[in-house]
Amino acid sequence: MSRLQRGLSGLSQNGLSRLGTSQTGLERQGSKSFEELKRLIHGKLVDKLDLSRVSDLEGDTLRREIRLVVERLCDTENPLLNRMERERLIDEVLDETFGFGPLEVLLKDPTISDILVNGPHKVYVERRGKMEKTDVRFRDNDHLLQIIDRIVSKVGRRVDETSPMVDARLPDGSRVNAIIPPLALDGPTVSIRRFGSNPLKLEDLLNYKAFTPEMAMLMEACIKARLNIVISGGTGCGKTTLLNTLSSFVPHEERIITIEDAAELQLQQEHIVRLETRPPNIEGKGMVTTRDLVRNALRMRPERIIIGECRGAEALDMLQAMNTGHAGSMTTLHANTPRDAQARLETMIMMAGMELPVKAMRQQISSAVDVIVQANRLQGGPRKVTSIVEVMNMEQDVIIMQEVFRYKQLGIDQNGRAYGQFEASGVRPTFVTRLEAAGIKLPSNLFQERVLLRD
Repeated sequence: MSRLQRGLSGLSQNGLSRLGTSQTGLERQGSKSFEELKRLIHGKLVDKLDLSRVSDLEGDTLRREIRLVVERLCDTENPLLNRMERERLIDEVLDETFGFGPLEVLLKDPTISDILVNGPHKVYVERRGKMEKTDVRFRDNDHLLQIIDRIVSKVGRRVDETSPMVDARLPDGSRVNAIIPPLALDGPTVSIRRFGSNPLKLEDLLNYKAFTPEMAMLMEACIKARLNIVISGGTGCGKTTLLNTLSSFVPHEERIITIEDAAELQLQQEHIVRLETRPPNIEGKGMVTTRDLVRNALRMRPERIIIGECRGAEALDMLQAMNTGHAGSMTTLHANTPRDAQARLETMIMMAGMELPVKAMRQQISSAVDVIVQANRLQGGPRKVTSIVEVMNMEQDVIIMQEVFRYKQLGIDQNGRAYGQFEASGVRPTFVTRLEAAGIKLPSNLFQERVLLRD
């Protein structure tokens, strides 16, 4: 029998008689009895068990053993709890022991897309495009800090006064950002962007009317013909979800290298190498940036490079890779329109410290990027691909772009949600010849000017 199992056995047999708070004392506290009882039972588990070993040995058997112990503690400490309260208390103690405490109930809700914790007593979620406040609470700042530390330590990150900001991810791939005092004035703050274990597929996005079958047909053709694609959009508009979905069109025999700050892409192919940046250690050393990984990826014989998000100097290395034989690469960036995306790329090139003339930068962009897919989150929550644009050649100092498909917003309905229609502009992109050379035939009327779909 292991030391952990002996601890469990001792707790279940003798530990019950040594609990220091009486049943009547709990009952006299009225509404506080539930939280007090939960804290008492969890504290007793913490005293008896080495929780670092619990996390290492976590499994169904261990969870069942601890559940039995908690059930006995509940029955001994307050047998008057009704069945619903008893089950809730047991679940919450197990969440504190194995999971992420009060966040667990939100993480189990598939309808929630974002969880926003503004200190221990203000927890908001976005559900179906609407922001709402929840009843979830942490005991205090220390309790919230404990949960943050548990999240970030699982992926080898840390958060403390010397490193008060951190990016991490949950086991299901959801992205986490945490910032703590002294930078966060009202207590630790956590932002969780949900990415479920079952990523949205093409059919799901079509059902949600994020784009039309004609637009999906064109994007699939561009990826199979190895055109370089930039997905542009604002925060929370679905760029990563779209990148995940489009990457499913990459042939399974190709070697893909993904580069991310916090790994969240869920590609379905087999031949994938996943790279993740690393922050500096407590001495300020050992930092590995996206730019470092892009340069290293070029030595790994990639057929496609996918960067989760371009934020800085790595944009120059990405464009050079696209221009030097790594066609079919993809990335995302923050911008509100395709033209803004071009300006953002220029800014990021300058962040690399290269004093290039504007014309040289734009030549680099126009020769590297073939298509910009613009995504936006509209009023009321709907997320749409609002534009698919071909990046053409240069005319003097200006990059020529032409829009192939677009979403035109027509108004706001009685529920406050934007509505509109998808349109084909009537422009036949010049890269169609490249698609045909790759053996991809598109319907002759695909680009005919017309309304494709109304909300």
